[in-house]
Amino acid sequence: MVIAYIIACVFFIVGIKKLNHPNTARQGNMLSAFGMLIAVVAVFFESEVTASWNTSNWVQNGYLWCFLAIAIGSAIGLVWSKKVKMTGMPELVAIYNGFGGLASALVAFSQFLKDPDGSNMSEAIAIGLTIFIGSMAFSGSMLAFGKLSERITGRAIVFKGQKAINLVFVLACVAGMIIYVIPGIDTGTKFLAIVMLTAISLIFGVTFVLPIGGGDMPVVISLMNSLSGLAVVSAGFIISNTVLIVSGSLVGASGIILTLIMCKAMNRSIGNLLFSGFGATDAVSKGGPQSEPKAVSTEDAYLILEAAGSVVFIPGYGMAVAQAQHVVKELAEKLEENGAEVSFAVHPVAGRMPGHMNVLLAEADVPYEQLKTMEEINPSMPTQDVAIVIGANDVVNPAAETDEASPIYGMPIIKAHEARTVFVLKRGKGRGFSGIDNELFYMQNTLMVYGDAKATISSLAGEFTAN
Repeated sequence: MVIAYIIACVFFIVGIKKLNHPNTARQGNMLSAFGMLIAVVAVFFESEVTASWNTSNWVQNGYLWCFLAIAIGSAIGLVWSKKVKMTGMPELVAIYNGFGGLASALVAFSQFLKDPDGSNMSEAIAIGLTIFIGSMAFSGSMLAFGKLSERITGRAIVFKGQKAINLVFVLACVAGMIIYVIPGIDTGTKFLAIVMLTAISLIFGVTFVLPIGGGDMPVVISLMNSLSGLAVVSAGFIISNTVLIVSGSLVGASGIILTLIMCKAMNRSIGNLLFSGFGATDAVSKGGPQSEPKAVSTEDAYLILEAAGSVVFIPGYGMAVAQAQHVVKELAEKLEENGAEVSFAVHPVAGRMPGHMNVLLAEADVPYEQLKTMEEINPSMPTQDVAIVIGANDVVNPAAETDEASPIYGMPIIKAHEARTVFVLKRGKGRGFSGIDNELFYMQNTLMVYGDAKATISSLAGEFTAN
């Protein structure tokens, strides 16, 4: 079975490598899934498993329940993947992160029931860590799901003494792990310690994510992804499974690397992101009280676009909500037929999960060559005739450069305000998911186009067709 596990690990590594490019991402996902299939099948041929294999006692030996669980889980995954909309992907990723942590915690708890005395020191340490990290990842991911799906407020929730309470929770979890690991303590006390560890870890996952909200939610997803990977690594040590150790290490490492990359993109430390309570209070930009955004109709917007020689689209979560990526592609094609040079500027933290905008644009078959990073597009922004901001807020907010009192001050942004004309497509006059007012909306070169983004862009594309 060692060879099968090595083959599975190779599929994981190659699959992750192929995720680097949109053109090979789907293939990479399939390779990784096939690797996991090999690993799952190989488990049933482990010597410890085959030794107890008895077709007449499937229920007693647990194999029937294993096969039933695999069948049910596969059916749910298949149906869910078919029905989920692109706007629901962030929530889906959050749930999957949580389930990964929960599965690892359950593996650890089952091993604890098998050896409640913790006679194997290294295994006992792994059990404690797996329950702590896995339970925390589960409850934290479920709260992230609630915020992303707007079942609860997406803003940061802070209260007095929150950091001190979180510290107490961490110390209590450490105490629970120590009690379980120390030899000589009676089984009943160790059982209570594990129960306490599980309960407090679940609570800590919630209190850990509560003060994170707004534009920081994509980073929460990648961080929870990393934690679920670490839980899988610990679970792998518990049951001596190489595939779990390798796959968990890949997930944990890639998740924390992505988290740090996104923190760098916002010019914030991971500590500031986790503990600052970003978005907990309302923030008003300098421009808000002094002026009113200028609104235009789609007909007037068309006249400006028709004369434009260069246009850059800057997508945000509003494009995902409106499911406007396909009509955006249609409008881009109309602009190119009219002689305009078209590009798409994607900020690293746009949307509500890592790579959210890249996924949407790839789904609409937008050429990868037209996608520009923040560093690539900003030097040419003053030469752009029109910048079309679709539902983005923080990633184009000039307050990040001009207002030291703003919560996002210092965060690198796409400098849409430097374009000759800026169209901002918004559903209404609210501040959006982050709750921060945007100075861009009040600038002289900014024109607001209110309404559903999909309908607005479709109308603009229709104007080009009609004329």
